[in-house]
Amino acid sequence: MKFADIKNDIAFRKIFGNQKKSIVLISFLNAVLDLEEGNRITKVTIIDPYLLPRIMGEKTSIIDVRATDQKSRQFIVEMQVADKKGFEKRVQFYTARDYSMQIQSGDAYPKLKPTYFVGILNFNIGFGKNYIAKHYSIEEETGKSVLDDIQHRFIQLTKFKKTKNQLTNLIDKWTYFIKNAGQLDVIPDDIEDEGLITAYKQADKYTWKKDDLIAYDNAAMREQDEKGRLELAEELAQTRGVEIGEANKEIEMIIAAHKRGNTSIQISEFLGLDIEKIKVIISNYSKN
Repeated sequence: MKFADIKNDIAFRKIFGNQKKSIVLISFLNAVLDLEEGNRITKVTIIDPYLLPRIMGEKTSIIDVRATDQKSRQFIVEMQVADKKGFEKRVQFYTARDYSMQIQSGDAYPKLKPTYFVGILNFNIGFGKNYIAKHYSIEEETGKSVLDDIQHRFIQLTKFKKTKNQLTNLIDKWTYFIKNAGQLDVIPDDIEDEGLITAYKQADKYTWKKDDLIAYDNAAMREQDEKGRLELAEELAQTRGVEIGEANKEIEMIIAAHKRGNTSIQISEFLGLDIEKIKVIISNYSKN
């Protein structure tokens, strides 16, 4: 076996966005949401996982799968590997929007069903020491949750340090799979959950079609390009003493100027930037 990197766009959607293998998403959601018996998910309908970005300019590093269950509860499962700027406000906006869009003007509010956001993040966003963070709306004095229709869960892969011999529950095993599958070639011995076993089998690239493998490789290259662009933007921001957003705009200006036929020297003179950095940017990103 040779497992795919689950953080890859194609792999993530292939495993979590497959209606025919919905046992995978059911198992993962029950584990991460820690749903009690009688409230557990038994069936999901997966909404088209190959959605275009929901906001113009949204990065391809944001990948999501959406689903509803037998109780009409909504679930947004998102993988984000980079670009955390504005993350906290964005996820609140999406969950609030999806929650409110369940009904039309004039409909009764009791028709609204709970909406859960599950974020799998390849960076830290300042929560506690635990790799999994659970967010509720609670009343300050009593600590009780009454406004509980919108909830958030976050798995921070960078905080997950457990080895395969330290996994104590199903969410540990799921997180280990998501973070480390790309470096594994066998299914761990202690996996008994049918959904997780299915996920491992779905992640085995030896069972994939040629078109899927090509798409997987292309997604990996796009991710590497995006990572390189962010690193260049950070370096450029430090050199220029500007915000990263401003540095990103300068990178876009360099690429656009190059596509219009301007030379590296002309771009350097116009923008007042180091010619060697301009050459690197053009070499790496003009093809996009």
